Amino acid sequence: MNELLAILESAIIPIGILLGSVLCASLFRTFFNRLIKRQTNHLNNDPTNYKFLKHSITALIYLVGLCWAIYTVPTLRVMATSMLAGAGILAVVVGFASQQALSNIVAGVFIVIFKPFRVNERVILKEGVYVGVVEDITLRHTVIRDLENKRIIIPNSAISSEIIVNPDYAEDKVCKWIEVGVAYNSDIEKAKKLMQEEIQNHPNCLDNRTNEEKAEKQPVVRVRLIKMLDSAVILRAWAWSPDSAKGFELLCDSQEAILKRFNTEGISIPFPQRTIHYADSQNKDAAR
Repeated sequence: MNELLAILESAIIPIGILLGSVLCASLFRTFFNRLIKRQTNHLNNDPTNYKFLKHSITALIYLVGLCWAIYTVPTLRVMATSMLAGAGILAVVVGFASQQALSNIVAGVFIVIFKPFRVNERVILKEGVYVGVVEDITLRHTVIRDLENKRIIIPNSAISSEIIVNPDYAEDKVCKWIEVGVAYNSDIEKAKKLMQEEIQNHPNCLDNRTNEEKAEKQPVVRVRLIKMLDSAVILRAWAWSPDSAKGFELLCDSQEAILKRFNTEGISIPFPQRTIHYADSQNKDAAR
């Protein structure tokens, strides 16, 4: 009976330590999430460092709890002491076994330090295959929420070696190209003026002119004829917006407004047309 009680006592202590570690980590994450929300909402701070610190401290709590639980078990304590005696060999074995995990941790630290992208920034990966907003950067992976509200989980070591398009890097404002094709017999100057008016009327349109350009009375939205195709001439407008999300709204709304205005003002937008001649009908006409 005494042996059974001793076994139960030796089992209860490490289990209690593990459960306490889980509870402590959970309370810490809850407290830190509230801190992150308060800091980022009121001070407009970048939450990237806070979130990465949260994951690091949580992992440290679990690691300390696991080591403490192992140390309270006499049998495991002797085994741990023996393993520490051969720490050099153990380090080599663990290094080979966890090479990928360690590379993800190091890559995550580099991402947080050098900040090629941050939490809440919109990024484009794989030449447009993956587009979304960075939601979290953990010790192992980066979480990206795409436009369909799906989560893309990418290991830190993989994303750190990837070519990333970050529209929000360094500054938020973006320039959108709005291109429209009009017929050769259309009034080009009128079409350019209509495009300028519709884009400037949009609330997301930003005046990005320098003081010199304002003094020279350069237009807020510049429109140029950039191509002459088989059936149309292409007009391009350079429209600036405060950020990428508002720039997308500006692009979509302006295209719709320009189309409606062109239809009202009689500016023709051509489309490909083909004339088909049937061989039989040509032979009959020749016979006549």
